[in-house]
Amino acid sequence: MSHNMNLLGHKLRNSNVIGVISIIVILVSVAECRAVQYEAINCRKHIAVLTDFGAVGDGKTSNTKVFNAVIKNLSQYENDGGALLVVPPGKWLTGSFNLTSHFTLFLQKDAVILASQDESEWPSLPVLPSYGRGRDAPAGRFSSLIFGTNLTDVIITGTNGTIDGQGSYWWGKFKKKELTLTRPYMIEIMYSSEIQISNLTLVNSPSWFVHPIYSSNIIIQGLTILAPVDSPNTDGIDPDSCTNTKIQECYIVSGDDCVAVKSGWDEYGIKVGMPTQHLIIRRLTCISPDSAMIALGSEMSGGIKDVRAEDNTAINTESAVRIKTAVGRGAYVKDIFVKGMTLKTMKYVFWMTGAYGSHADSGFDPKALPEITRINYRDITADNVTYAARLDGITNDPFTGICISNVHIKVSAAKKKLQWNCTNIAGVTNNVTPQPCSLLPQKEGQSCSYPKDILPIDNVQLKTCSL
Repeated sequence: MSHNMNLLGHKLRNSNVIGVISIIVILVSVAECRAVQYEAINCRKHIAVLTDFGAVGDGKTSNTKVFNAVIKNLSQYENDGGALLVVPPGKWLTGSFNLTSHFTLFLQKDAVILASQDESEWPSLPVLPSYGRGRDAPAGRFSSLIFGTNLTDVIITGTNGTIDGQGSYWWGKFKKKELTLTRPYMIEIMYSSEIQISNLTLVNSPSWFVHPIYSSNIIIQGLTILAPVDSPNTDGIDPDSCTNTKIQECYIVSGDDCVAVKSGWDEYGIKVGMPTQHLIIRRLTCISPDSAMIALGSEMSGGIKDVRAEDNTAINTESAVRIKTAVGRGAYVKDIFVKGMTLKTMKYVFWMTGAYGSHADSGFDPKALPEITRINYRDITADNVTYAARLDGITNDPFTGICISNVHIKVSAAKKKLQWNCTNIAGVTNNVTPQPCSLLPQKEGQSCSYPKDILPIDNVQLKTCSL
């Protein structure tokens, strides 16, 4: 830049026109030098660029070995301020690769990580302990595209770069029942703490998009997640046996639940016994014609409690916040707080299912009955709705403590005569239209509770970092 300054002085002495051109050159140079700022739980001392290690961004050359080698190399800085890997503009084809601790994967604008469709580039992993088998096939599973386990302080972010799972290959094999292993997820972080996934566009995952499991202290924000609405099991974000998690400002179009809260499957989830708890979901926008904006379950056998959903929007989505469970699941879904939903074109506003089948195997305990209690909904407006509610508890195991207040539902032209369908439930309502079922009698003055305390994850202050 100092060279440009000297050059400018010389040219100004000779020509005003050339001087103006030189000023423009300098302004461009300053713009090119200006640091990119981003927000993160931690900044990094060391920075590397993917191309420095021989990566080729042509969308055809495999970079799997490069990603794994670079990140392994950068792991030496875990205890020296951490490291950041820049993925620059280009199409970077890769199979599965593993992250390290105190590490940031940073995707610049116009950078695309492109998932390989070559199965040899996807290592196999054993089944998850709390599931006991793969979701697609009984044996193991393919590693996720971006994978990490036993990590501390790991960040995946950028200036809205893209990760493309090229899922059509996997969807086709799934539909033809040709899989012997469960499809890869896009991002999976296991047994880890201090996780941030933010400011990215994720498209066409082979299966679930974002799957933190057995982890804590997680921030997921500013994601755009896109998959065809008929794609199989393309859940958006699935916090699974996780504690202290925040999901906010995400836009999801999906073939399955936009957010699916989980904690293990039948006897395997009961044995591991790790609940998902202290979770907040806010300012989510969801489009999913065949699934829920937020699903609690069906794999909830480690328990789900203290979930807070506020100021969320669903459009052309099957249901809003749905509870899915069954005999054999055991555990609980309790202390669920929903406030401020805006819903447009829905099949159901309220949906609870106590007979959601799909067991891991025949070894589930038929005496393991789930406890569903203290479920609170308030301040909801819904337009163009087919059914207000379908609430089905379990015989001899009713869902209790349901509270619904300040809810206004406009039914569609295709409305059903019976708007509220209720069995084996108990609770109260107030200021709800259309009129709820008799199992949810009106209680004047009732305002369903919403916690006033702040979850620890909301106290985490992101730092402003420069790149």
